[in-house]
Amino acid sequence: MIKAIALDDEPLALEVLQSFCNQLDMVELEKTFTKSDDAFKYLKKYPVDLLFLDINMPSISGIDFYKKLPHKTMVIFTTAYSEYAVEGFTLSATDYILKPFTFSRFQQAVEKAHSQWKLQNQDPEQQYLFIRADYSLIKILFSDILFIEGLDDYLKIHIQNQKTIVARMTLKSLLEKLPQTEFIRVHRSFIVAISKIEKVRNKIIYINEEEIPVSASYETAFFELLNQK
Repeated sequence: MIKAIALDDEPLALEVLQSFCNQLDMVELEKTFTKSDDAFKYLKKYPVDLLFLDINMPSISGIDFYKKLPHKTMVIFTTAYSEYAVEGFTLSATDYILKPFTFSRFQQAVEKAHSQWKLQNQDPEQQYLFIRADYSLIKILFSDILFIEGLDDYLKIHIQNQKTIVARMTLKSLLEKLPQTEFIRVHRSFIVAISKIEKVRNKIIYINEEEIPVSASYETAFFELLNQK
């Protein structure tokens, strides 16, 4: 489970964060702070995996606070001001959510952090996963996956020079098992292997003669990632 703290000068915002965290099994909000000095002292003594960090605070901006930290920590910036988004992502923020945010949007951000946390803590030698299909456990190398297509409670794993594997699971559950730096969700029904993308034209991804659409809800994150490559 991810260990987290939250820093925000608004007590009500911290109450919302605490309430939302209490509804998720993947994160434990250990403490909340309204003062940056108190949060900084706590982090020096008790490092955590994740920060929920307001940007616009009176004593110090969340961005400057994050730059001061002595150790690397995942951060989800929370703010009412969208103009900070670019700088937030420049700092390799896990996510950036605008107030007032819904539980659904908050959960999406935490799931992203959870995937990142699992990747950081997994065995670096592991370059594969096992999928239950055709009454067997099938080993699939990450490097062989082209893209994954979701069909309700089933999905198709399209593999390079191999037969497509059909498995009974959801895209969401499979995405948690994949390296976040190598795979990205681009549509409600598609995950793609970044290294297998041949070209992108008019919001269509081309992989191995297949055409995969990029939907509006995933478009920003996808093109931001491509620009970083």
